[in-house]
Amino acid sequence: MAMKLTSPEFENGGNIPPFYTCDESSVSPPLKFEGVPTKAKSLALIMDDPDAVKPAGKVWDHWVAWNIPPETKEVAEGRDPDGIMGKNSRNNLTYSGPCPPDGEHRYFFKLYALDTMLKLKEGSTKDEVLKAIEGHVIEQAELMGKYKRV
Repeated sequence: MAMKLTSPEFENGGNIPPFYTCDESSVSPPLKFEGVPTKAKSLALIMDDPDAVKPAGKVWDHWVAWNIPPETKEVAEGRDPDGIMGKNSRNNLTYSGPCPPDGEHRYFFKLYALDTMLKLKEGSTKDEVLKAIEGHVIEQAELMGKYKRV
């Protein structure tokens, strides 16, 4: 079975409810992990907004975590996953909800199954995580949600 990343709150390609954005609570949505390979030693989770490139000039990072136990099946609403938290574009070590400055943006949740534990310190950036996972990704899954402020 291929690895899957889903949320009971929105479908892949669907709209992220305002509750999980800056317009309401800005808490993280619940996530479910399925089909994590048995040979995985850890997981990494990244959420980013590539549509922020237009106004901000760079991809906006909302959530960065790694060394998540591979037996993790879900991340509860409003909780960070067990593991080590990285720095998002707001310089926080936690989830930062969608808050697009213009139009509808796409938000990508990416789950990576890794054959190693990463030797990175808390507060490392998404770019540092992506460099560290090179050559260690066994499998990956993605969930994309959209949001437009009203």
